[in-house]
Amino acid sequence: MQQLINMKKYLLLGLTLFYSFFCCAQDVMTPELLWQLGRLSALGISEDRREVIYRVSYPSIEENMSTTRYFSIPIDGGVATELSEISNRIRDKHISPDARYQVKVKEVKIDKVFGHDFYPELEKSNVHIYESLNYRHWDEWEDGFYSHLFVSDVKTGTEKDIMDGQAFDCPQKPFGGEEDYVWSPDSRALIYVTKRKSGTEYTLSTNTDILRYELASGETENLSAGMEGYDVNPAFSGQGTLAWLSMARDGYESDKNDIVIRSSNGNVKNLTRNWDGTVNGFIWGSTENAIYFNAPIDGTIQLFQVEVNTAKIRQITKGDFDVTGMVGQVESKMIVTRTDMNHASEIFSVDLESGAMEQLTFVNKVIYERINSCKVERRYVTTSDQKEMLTWVVYPPDFDPSKKYPTLLYCQGGPQSALSQFYSFRWNFQLMASQGYIIVAPNRRGMPGHGVAWNETISKEHGGLVMDDYLSAIDALSQENFVDNERLGCVGASYGGYSVFYLAAIHEGRFKSFISHDGIFNLRSMYGTTEELFFVNWDWGGSYWDKKNSAAMKSYREFDPSNMVNNWDTPILIYQGGRDYRVPIGQGLEAFQAAQLRGIKSRLIYLPEENHWVLTAQNAIVWQHEFFRWLEETL
Repeated sequence: MQQLINMKKYLLLGLTLFYSFFCCAQDVMTPELLWQLGRLSALGISEDRREVIYRVSYPSIEENMSTTRYFSIPIDGGVATELSEISNRIRDKHISPDARYQVKVKEVKIDKVFGHDFYPELEKSNVHIYESLNYRHWDEWEDGFYSHLFVSDVKTGTEKDIMDGQAFDCPQKPFGGEEDYVWSPDSRALIYVTKRKSGTEYTLSTNTDILRYELASGETENLSAGMEGYDVNPAFSGQGTLAWLSMARDGYESDKNDIVIRSSNGNVKNLTRNWDGTVNGFIWGSTENAIYFNAPIDGTIQLFQVEVNTAKIRQITKGDFDVTGMVGQVESKMIVTRTDMNHASEIFSVDLESGAMEQLTFVNKVIYERINSCKVERRYVTTSDQKEMLTWVVYPPDFDPSKKYPTLLYCQGGPQSALSQFYSFRWNFQLMASQGYIIVAPNRRGMPGHGVAWNETISKEHGGLVMDDYLSAIDALSQENFVDNERLGCVGASYGGYSVFYLAAIHEGRFKSFISHDGIFNLRSMYGTTEELFFVNWDWGGSYWDKKNSAAMKSYREFDPSNMVNNWDTPILIYQGGRDYRVPIGQGLEAFQAAQLRGIKSRLIYLPEENHWVLTAQNAIVWQHEFFRWLEETL
């Protein structure tokens, strides 16, 4: 019966897609089509090592939600099979290797926050009371609850909060998950990540620790004692050696990310210390001497191997794509996920000797076969200080060099995020180019993948040379006959949104239109309302009242877009998320108010329930249509 129901579902889905294609004659990417794509997440290798287990989330614009299905596919490729459940396919990491214990995540109320916490008789009061910072984080207000790990005996059901009622979180909020804890191979201990700070101290520090909780004694040991930056993602080799990702400096969230291992005698060895790059993630190979990791390099994200004994590093894959994650090694193959600017995530196998890749899943094949892809080109632009800067150029489908095209300068966020072959469901270059725009996306200074020095150059220099990088890129492309210099736009989000606000004052007539999403506009008010102060302390140099701090004073004096509004003279569209507490609501509202009072054509798109991103289907469709409506009006 269930098989019949599933068959009917697939038939209905197939007819819906066929009807959509037949009636609409889709041949380019559209916002609606983008939100029909399945979103794949790899879950692991089956216990018999024969299959890859994965899930696909299918968004529904009409229902404004997603449904999830689970699948398996043979390691060597073949036909995918839908699974009704996966518990018997891959090991449940919540269960200890000896199957005696189970770890669960529970929310524990520790701090009093609400009016009724202090005054129980006033249960209908709606009051928040705070005595320190970290009163809100990312997109939620602090409610006094913390995520804790509880270990229970499977036979008896008795359980214990191993974090002992402390005001710390594991998994880490807001983005931590199962990667924040792991059982030791002998089942004697649970290793977990937490930032052992709270309140104001929490907002100023990035120092997380790798802790070992011993089940027999109940004692906790700090395995990363003396290591002051982010320490995350603990993982054991098959032989029991512990590795994790580590940053060296407290307060620097984009510090060089290294792989470290800890021997049984407590010595910690940094395997990637002398490598001029930063690691995204890693996975142990099938032998004790091999760790595989992915990392940005030259505008892409590739698969690497580091030998544990020698720390020798070898790049395995090469090409204009991103290896976005590693699933596991099976004999001479590594199973990975991969994207490029024309394709959402799919699962591939990689030959670990040659780097050759074979695609295993084809979740969105039927859609991609019906649309035209976009040519993606590498260009190297000479910057104002005579450096060579990679710039991605994305062309419309059926590009004709004899024609002239409106062109968009894309400003990446971060500011230390890689501009690689990512596939976004909002800032989607394939979608933008398919509407007839050329996209110019420079790997300006501040991005990883071009050496640590290039990555770090942007800290305390958010204006200056990085803005010259943007202008160098658009000026170089403007020399081409197919670029319509009368129809140049500039778009970006987060630090990219900040860049838009900044460039609006210094572009000297280059651009006819600007679009900024959740961009920083006023450095002083941003410092006074953002939640993770370690970012602004590191990247700007400190507070606006510390007059003796020359780096900070330079940031607030020279790199604050709100100081430069007098020079604005170009139409600007501003998006602002109501639940964005990283770049809070005042930033977008201030910028819109300034533009309006300056008499500049401007529009505010306020998304009350969205955070720093746009996550719900119908809001995203409105976002996309307003994006292109604005460009049609102003370019």
